[in-house]
Amino acid sequence: MTSPTRSVEIVRVAGAGRQTLGDRVAAEEPLAIRVDAEPYAVIMRTPGADRDLAAGFLFAERLIREPADVASIEHCADAAERENTVEVRLANPQAGLRARQRRREIASASSCGVCGRQSIDDLVVGLPAIVDDFAVSARIVAGLPARLRASQRAFDETGGLHAAGLFSSEGDLLDVAEDVGRHNAVDKVIGRALRRRQLPLARAVLCVSGRTSFEIVQKAAAAGIPLLAAVSAPTGLAIDLAERTGLTLIGFMRGDTFNVYAGARRVA
Repeated sequence: MTSPTRSVEIVRVAGAGRQTLGDRVAAEEPLAIRVDAEPYAVIMRTPGADRDLAAGFLFAERLIREPADVASIEHCADAAERENTVEVRLANPQAGLRARQRRREIASASSCGVCGRQSIDDLVVGLPAIVDDFAVSARIVAGLPARLRASQRAFDETGGLHAAGLFSSEGDLLDVAEDVGRHNAVDKVIGRALRRRQLPLARAVLCVSGRTSFEIVQKAAAAGIPLLAAVSAPTGLAIDLAERTGLTLIGFMRGDTFNVYAGARRVA
């Protein structure tokens, strides 16, 4: 399996001096996802947890909605393509065919995933209801970024990876994934939960590094996650989508302060 990091040679400049050193950087390679032997998408990602990434990505695309929709997810049998190709077989190929056609129609309308849809209403179709009897203390919420950072092993080597972590309402780390893409890291943890038959994640908190776009909110809402916290800021559409789905959205986490943009009732 390809490593998530790689060695490089660098020249470090400090004032008038320079020094040749070895360093570690994040790996970034394309992952081709095939559905029922047909090309579906190519994702630039950090190698590792590829089957989880494929499952999470197709779950967010609503191509699959539960483990029973998947017959198999495996790396390509061809040795030349194995490291960077995942083959997904659906239990109902006809449903997959219809979903792939719809995706092509959206892609041809615009380069933006939202603009090709009629409205924000289309983003919430089929999403599960998010539970209301869930709360997390402000103290625990404020401590999530530090706990997430402490679990970022590849970031320690490279300083160049995003992370997504699932936590309990008590702040215990349940799962974590790292990737050069924020969306990929989220897909990996949600895809792993899907494959473990743990969805919906109605009692989990998702904490992500970086900012929060509408895609991150959509992925969290699709997994039934009631609270999403991010180190940086959300976009306006991310806030709109959080309000529409009933998800609690937190951002700008700095020490013991943070902003609640939607669903403040869940912060105790």
